Amino acid sequence: MIEREYDVVIVGSGAGGGTVAQELAPLVKDGVRVLLLEQGPRLGDDEFTGREVEMADALYEDGGGFLTADGTMTLAFGRVFGGSTVVYTGTSLVAPERVIRGWNVPDLAHTDVARRSAKFAEQNNVHLFTPDLINDNNRLFVEGCGKAGYRAEQFPLNVKGCKGSSLCNLGCPNAAKMGTHRIQLPGAQSQGVQMVTRAEVLKIGERSLSVVVRAKKEGEKGAESEWAPGEYHVGAKLIVVAGGAVGSPALLLRSGFGTRLPALGAGFTCHPAHILVAEHERPITNDVGHPKSYYVDRAAEEGYVLETCMYFPFTTAKNLTGFGPAHSALMRAFPRLQMILVLACDKAVPHNRVTVDRDGKAVVRYRFTPDTVEAMVRATRASARIFFAAGALRVHAPSADPPLIERRDAARLDELIAARHFLAGKVSVSAAHLMGGCAMGQPGDTAASVTDAWGRVHGLPWLRVADASLFPDSLEINPYLTIMALADRVAERIRSEARDLLGAGAGAA
Repeated sequence: MIEREYDVVIVGSGAGGGTVAQELAPLVKDGVRVLLLEQGPRLGDDEFTGREVEMADALYEDGGGFLTADGTMTLAFGRVFGGSTVVYTGTSLVAPERVIRGWNVPDLAHTDVARRSAKFAEQNNVHLFTPDLINDNNRLFVEGCGKAGYRAEQFPLNVKGCKGSSLCNLGCPNAAKMGTHRIQLPGAQSQGVQMVTRAEVLKIGERSLSVVVRAKKEGEKGAESEWAPGEYHVGAKLIVVAGGAVGSPALLLRSGFGTRLPALGAGFTCHPAHILVAEHERPITNDVGHPKSYYVDRAAEEGYVLETCMYFPFTTAKNLTGFGPAHSALMRAFPRLQMILVLACDKAVPHNRVTVDRDGKAVVRYRFTPDTVEAMVRATRASARIFFAAGALRVHAPSADPPLIERRDAARLDELIAARHFLAGKVSVSAAHLMGGCAMGQPGDTAASVTDAWGRVHGLPWLRVADASLFPDSLEINPYLTIMALADRVAERIRSEARDLLGAGAGAA
């Protein structure tokens, strides 16, 4: 066992961990030793090839195939230096005021979240795209929305020098997406924050961590770890857990904190999603330009959000219902497919939670509620209307019978697309906006929450959480900026308490 000692250890390098690392970096000049541990590898720019299966294996947990316990939904989250900020499309929205108010967390105001979100939006070059980068898929979405009576809004995106490769979900090959691996982590490292990749935290003890550093396998992407392979015992005066909505609750549970924190793991939400496709008569540009430029927000009214998207052949194929000639014919039409992603705004319910198995591996237990299914059905109907209004010949809708709806049946969408056709396990559902499990709440209220509004774990002043697991309920939008805003709050409170937490010489920065 190799011994190491630090003042602050951050677990995870995504939107939460990367932000905390950047915001605590000024403490290093005062002698504070800050370490960031990332389970995944650090990839070089030349390793982002855009090849679907190759990059999925390199960037995602379980190659992007992490399943819920009953196998009915795939959860996609990054396992790489930069976390999921490396693999998401860059959409950057500020949390709705009604959502933050509805969370009802003492000492958490929407004005504060919005102010901090704006700070990171500026830092990450968030802006609207110019018309030349809007492809046919997005233009058809806007056209269809206008004709079908829906309001399409443009996504602000965190990119710089985008060349329109449309490979965002496989890690931008042009270094254009401003994830934490491009902005926050290099900035923190330049100020002296030490970073170690391929380092999995097995357990957290009393101001300590058990860590295993793994060697790079033959043929594997990414650099070697900064530490020699082996087992480490890392002492820390303060630990910040930022492993994501699956990783953070699982780590705390296998570390034995579930007994004193009964709400640990509870309240998991994820925006269950379908990929819908529609075939047009002529080829359309989808795999050039930015894939996700517009959306329709019906979260408050009908419990769903629609987003433009482009998914690669393998991902598209596994989301289509059926087998044989019909499936093959639709895939052969890939150059003519318009795509919409439908997301249901699910709510935190008791049975949806993160647990661990006997080996300490994360297990996500999730069942679709009737409200979530109905939201997905409403979203599918709306998408079909938009597709047909944009001129589509036929629409593939997983929760329809038959799943391929011809244009002549466009007037029968309410009849054809129905909740009775949504069969969990037979309908392909995925999710990437993973939230909850270490919910914020009233200080000391361990029955309903894990931390206070500043990420301080109840009863453990040396332990903090700083990622999407803090959300008490669904955010209803992409969580990227909100995670950074909450992590900024966590870091600010650490800086203000640095002398008490870390000892003399660790003045507030």
